[in-house]
Amino acid sequence: MSSTQTETQPQLQVSSGPICHALSDIVKTDDWSDFKFAPITESTVSRAMTSRYFADMDKYAVADVIIVGCGSSGLSAAYVIAKNRPDLKIVLVESALACGGGGWVSGQLFSAMVMRKPTDLFLKEVGIPYEDEGDYVVVKHAALFTSTMISKVLQFPNVKLFNATAVEDLITRPSSKGGDSVTVAGVVTNWTLVTMNHDTQSCMDPNVIELAGYKQDGTRDHSQKHGVILSTTGHDGPFGAFSAKRIVSIDNSNNLVGMKGLDMNRAEAGVVKNSGSYAGVESIYFAGMEVAELAGCNRMGPTFGAMVVSGVKAAEEILKHFA
Repeated sequence: MSSTQTETQPQLQVSSGPICHALSDIVKTDDWSDFKFAPITESTVSRAMTSRYFADMDKYAVADVIIVGCGSSGLSAAYVIAKNRPDLKIVLVESALACGGGGWVSGQLFSAMVMRKPTDLFLKEVGIPYEDEGDYVVVKHAALFTSTMISKVLQFPNVKLFNATAVEDLITRPSSKGGDSVTVAGVVTNWTLVTMNHDTQSCMDPNVIELAGYKQDGTRDHSQKHGVILSTTGHDGPFGAFSAKRIVSIDNSNNLVGMKGLDMNRAEAGVVKNSGSYAGVESIYFAGMEVAELAGCNRMGPTFGAMVVSGVKAAEEILKHFA
């Protein structure tokens, strides 16, 4: 190509119009030299945080629903319960800083999240876009699903999340059935960093979140509906299947069966169908991969439909309890 031909090629035109953003009316200079924040003292920041945190601890010291673990199943259950019953006080307890469990990435740290139908019906409801591949759908990044679910759940005014908080034990009371049977009455909690350092320090006592339905002396208050715990602590990690492990030590009639090998078709159906109440101890429900550890289901690998649907099924059972 000759130099003459090169010179006659059309040149790229870049728009030089004004740049608009949320601060356009505040910042008037190109170098932002006129920008400033509203004044504040350091103690104001501390008081704004601590006053609200401890007010929440006081408000949610007694709750109707305590969800242990905020992965895919815990979040879907919280969404369904909160949407249907805005009158219930719902507490989410998550040992990690971030909710979502393994839902930030897919298999082997890949990004696309595969969910088999009919999970797409739930995705449509919460407004998460996906690619339809026939029998399954694909969300372009697992983080899109998880971040959207967290946003949806935390917008409900009756939901409180305590993250970086570990459940160390379950509170129990004698069951109405009598004998040696028990019912769960709440959870024993501590900040996760404290829980992980019990062996390095002297006594660091925990705190509690109690279920609704008891009088001051600890006896049943039959004027209230008894609260419930939904445990969704997964299977891997330091707190994996925590409630399942603890509950079988309380209920002598059962054992932790343990998760079987990977089989997607069996696993997803098994996890969903076995999600819900636990026959041995009253007022505790299970969802997600903790069900696989408790009931001996297969593991499912990198397909997430059962996580969502098991949370929905457990939420439906809990809503029936409060009906």
